[in-house]
Amino acid sequence: MKSVRLDYPLGLLCRVFDVSPSGFYAALDRPPSQRAQDDERLKIAIKAAHVQTRETYGPLRLHPELISQGFDTGRDRIVRLRQELGLRCKQKRKFKATTNSRHGFPVADNLLNQTFVPTRPNEV
Repeated sequence: MKSVRLDYPLGLLCRVFDVSPSGFYAALDRPPSQRAQDDERLKIAIKAAHVQTRETYGPLRLHPELISQGFDTGRDRIVRLRQELGLRCKQKRKFKATTNSRHGFPVADNLLNQTFVPTRPNEV
């Protein structure tokens, strides 16, 4: 409601969101709740753990990590905060062999034969 109040009249927004105008203004002056403050602290810890684990830990592996740091929280809360922060895990790629050594094509001769001692410039 805060973000669109410049585009629409406050009376209309209050009717749409079923909020009284006095309640809206009271909420503007109210300090953040304890849960909101805890969420901000937890977001910082999640960001730090995300970087520390090379961005590979998901919520299931991150949960015990945060508990060991002293944050008593649930997995679903971690999932919600990670979504708010836009954090995603890096997916491991499957190994794919790109060399096929079993082929019937001719193989180039080894002209160098491991002799890396040139006798003049531009020889090797």
